[in-house]
Amino acid sequence: MPERIIAVFHSREPDPGKVADGLAARGYELDGRRPCHGETLPEDLAQYAAAIVFGGPQSANDDHDPGIRAELDWLERTALPSGKPVLGICLGAQQIARVLGARVGARPDGQVEIGYYEVRPTGQCPRFLAAPTMFYQWHQETFEIPRDAVHLAGNDLFPGQAFRYREHVYGIEFHPEMTLELIELWCGPHEGAARLDRPNAQGRAAQLEGYARHADASDRWLDGFLDQFLGRP
Repeated sequence: MPERIIAVFHSREPDPGKVADGLAARGYELDGRRPCHGETLPEDLAQYAAAIVFGGPQSANDDHDPGIRAELDWLERTALPSGKPVLGICLGAQQIARVLGARVGARPDGQVEIGYYEVRPTGQCPRFLAAPTMFYQWHQETFEIPRDAVHLAGNDLFPGQAFRYREHVYGIEFHPEMTLELIELWCGPHEGAARLDRPNAQGRAAQLEGYARHADASDRWLDGFLDQFLGRP
């Protein structure tokens, strides 16, 4: 039987892309939950190997949203204290950062990262990221590095790109799960096309070109990181 990982999603039809593929290749399956669409989260993680909170269009500051509020409470009371590996991607990382007391918000000048942007290691953990790498991004808000967390990666526009809290909790702003199909979906009229005119956002054609140029390096990073995240040698 595959080991299970609890996965928190924020859209009605989530696609965890290459993250799910990499986990399946390692013998794990995702138990997907959507609190923002009325689904519940487990009260403990004893039956799970890890937890992953994916991205979404909501904000980590949406206290008025019952689903986001439930996720924040669950992270604070259940997931982070469990000792199990916990990963937040984009919104998920912002939620973890907020639970740990860090500020989450947008840049005052309104600049965003939508498309492919360089992420540089801080040198605090060479195994996490050995060299500057281009990753797919889709965010307006970002996190400050929580107190007592290790700052793993950043760039000039958004210094908070990745952190580790203790030895088992990771937050990353970028999206290593991306496929061509996901880029097409996110740039489509029913997803985020209206956001492509925001300051610093790349258009659909530039994003597809970026995928062709940078997906292999991002995929290699993800392959190594999943082993690190799951505590595999």
